[in-house]
Order: sequence, then C-alpha cells, then structure tokens
Amino acid sequence: MSVRKLTRRVSIGDVPVGGGAPVSVQSMTNTPTEDAAATLEQIRRMADAGCRIARVAVPNLKKDHLLQRTLRALAEIVDGSPLPVVADIHFDHTLALVALEAGVQGLRINPGNIGGAEKVREVAEAAKKRGVPIRVGVNAGSLRRDILERHGHPTAEAMVESALEEIAVLEKNDFYDIKVSVKASSVPLTIEAYRMLSQATDYPLHVGVSEAGPPWTGTIRSAVGIGALLGEGIGDTIRVSLAGDPVEEVRVGLAILKALELSRRGPDIVACPTCARSRIDVAAIAAELESRLAHVKAPLRIAVMGCAVNGPGEAREADLGVAGGKDRGLLFRRGKPAGWHAKENLLQVLLAEVEKMSAEYEEEEER
Repeated sequence: MSVRKLTRRVSIGDVPVGGGAPVSVQSMTNTPTEDAAATLEQIRRMADAGCRIARVAVPNLKKDHLLQRTLRALAEIVDGSPLPVVADIHFDHTLALVALEAGVQGLRINPGNIGGAEKVREVAEAAKKRGVPIRVGVNAGSLRRDILERHGHPTAEAMVESALEEIAVLEKNDFYDIKVSVKASSVPLTIEAYRMLSQATDYPLHVGVSEAGPPWTGTIRSAVGIGALLGEGIGDTIRVSLAGDPVEEVRVGLAILKALELSRRGPDIVACPTCARSRIDVAAIAAELESRLAHVKAPLRIAVMGCAVNGPGEAREADLGVAGGKDRGLLFRRGKPAGWHAKENLLQVLLAEVEKMSAEYEEEEER
C-alpha cells in the first residue's frame, strides 16, 4: 500500500482529520433533524459501531415555525451527541450561521450555492471565530451550470475545477480550515477526480462514493472506490453512502479500513471459502461470530479454517483460531494449540475465548 499523502490537519471537535491522523469513519443521520431524541439515538448507535463524526442535514424549511423547531433540536443534538456534529447546509447561509450558534463542530457547504460572496464572507468569519472547519463538498450530480457547459457533462476535471473554485472563495475570506470532497456515483469517475484533486491541493480529503446504492451494491461500490484511493494513500476521512441504516455505513467503513490494515478496532474474522475438504461448518461458525461479536472493540484476529491444508497456519497466526479435523477442531490461542473440541461446540468455545481475550485487552488499555 502506498504511503499516505501528508495533508494539512483540521479538527472536527476532538477528532483530527488529515496531517497523518488515523483515517476516521463518519456517517450521516437519516432521522428528521427536528426529532432530537430519534437523531441522538441514531448517533449513539453510530458511535457504538465505531463512527467518529456525525453529519446531520439542516433542511431549508420555508415555514418559520418548522425552521425554529429544527434549529432548537440541532442545539439539543449537539449538546447530547457523543460525536462531533457536522451541519449539512445548502441554499441558505443563515442556516449555517444559526448552526454555528447551536455549537456544531463542522459545516458542510458549497460556497457557490449559499447566496453570493457577501454571505460566504459572513459564514467564513463566523466559522473562523468558533474554530469550525468547513467541508467543500462537490458532487457530480450538482455541478454548476456554467461548469457543466464548459465540460459538456460531469467529468473529473469539472469536479476538481469546481472544488478549487469553491476553495478559492473561502481562501479569499482568509479561511483555510478546510477539507474537501469530490464524489460521484461512478467509481471510476470518483477515483479519477480524487487522484486529480490530491495532486492539486494539500487540504485533507473526505473520501466516498456518492449515492452508492442499496447495502449490497453500495458496499461493493464503496469498497472498490474508497479502498482503491486509500490504497494509493489518498484520503483522511471516509463516508460510505448506503440507502439504509447509517450504522451499516459505519460497519462497512470500518471493514474497509481493517481490510487495508488502517484500523484495528473490533474483531477481524478470516475464514476459508470451504471446499470438499472442510470438516467443520466454517460458513455457519464465521457468520455467527460476525453477528454476535459486533459489540466487541478489542482488535482480535479470528481464523475459522475447515481443514489441515491452510488451517493450522492461519489459525496459528491469528489471536484466536480453529482448524477443522474429523468431527472436531483444534483451537489455537495466540499461536499455541489450546485443545481439541467437538465440532458442535466450536462456536461456543470461540465466543467464550473472545470474551476472555476482550476482557484482557480492556484491562491492558486501562493500565
């Protein structure tokens, strides 16, 4: 994997982004923002899954009483959130100003769509006063008409041009606490745009594939797009965009980081694909482990292997592993054989061992 590009650092609340900080996973709530209780409950679930930054949309509501209710709820959300909160703003700069007053730790805006140079200046000054970074977010589906006319259709060049123009607007107002994204639903277009942007700027990059789709398709698109970029050293924070529960976005994001060995949070389960040599039900055991260990934070590598070909080697290299034999499996704990167990008992044995090792890890962390 390529060495990560060293970018500038910004801080979203207490979460550093860029400048060599660990790649953070973020997600966006899909509850009505005016429902503070529901939104906070979702943010807490996101945090439990490993999310580091929560983004909430602040809708451009025409009716004043609805707007006031949403903004009151936003202050309540910021106050009660276990994660730093980023307000997602479009079309109305006053929403950004009030969100800043509510205490949000980050803004996501497009300077070109919030009402002109003077209004951008107001937002930049207010954000700078509070030490709140701004993400310039460019999406292929919402490029300005003049940029589309110049390029004919959304291209990587058009997206990067838009991003650099938006950055320049903020810089003109002496604002440099910036991170940037250039997302598209097309994976090749996304990769090309981020490669170009990474060459053009040293601001930290928020990486993702926009509108990636339902969970199955979206997971694959995101893993390919985000994974390719992170593998090239591009990216400081990621968001997986799935049509569904944001907690799943967090899980997929962490899985991408773990696959690239950029995160060690939670169990990393490896399992053989199974063949006619398998002597235990690898698929069932691995699936149950993945489901029932979602709460575990200890960075444990767990190997579930079906036979003696690669089984002992993989199990020995894991923190905890099992290699299948006839009607039983050999347990390995931290590289050493730890006894044979009947195949019908292997799942429970592994679960019990994980809980013990997890407790040991937590004790070490507290020291």
